Amino acid sequence: MKFADFVIREAIRTDLKAEDKPGVIREMVKSLEEAGGIDPAESESIIKAILKREELGSTGIGRGVAVPHTKHPSVTRLIGTVGISQEGVDFDSLDGEKVHLFFLVISPPDRPGDHLRALENISLKLRNETFCRFLKQSKTTEDVVQLLEEADNNQFNS
Repeated sequence: MKFADFVIREAIRTDLKAEDKPGVIREMVKSLEEAGGIDPAESESIIKAILKREELGSTGIGRGVAVPHTKHPSVTRLIGTVGISQEGVDFDSLDGEKVHLFFLVISPPDRPGDHLRALENISLKLRNETFCRFLKQSKTTEDVVQLLEEADNNQFNS
């Protein structure tokens, strides 16, 4: 599973304005909606599903990274986006640090394998310090897309 398989480039945001967890999730879902990735009528339901998932345990996995995700019947295929917060957001991360990099993933309930492969891919790539550092410094969507393509081509081997 590669980033190119599910990240909607038009939904990538390098300047998240939200200052808290619900705000970040809302802003990223809105970016997917604006990019045509999700039905606007389903946005609130998707936001609620992601926040419900967060109640089970924070998806802030540490080292400035969070991977909020959910399964939702309104999507027909795995979709996702990337968000970068220059200031960082308190996301109840496992290490207590603020989060700067967000990978939001939504998949159909009947495709759990895709969901797991996407999360596995993100987790694997984010173990690479160089990749994370470059992503955090990205100022444009093009910068992020280029880094994701390089990661897809295994140019950041851990």
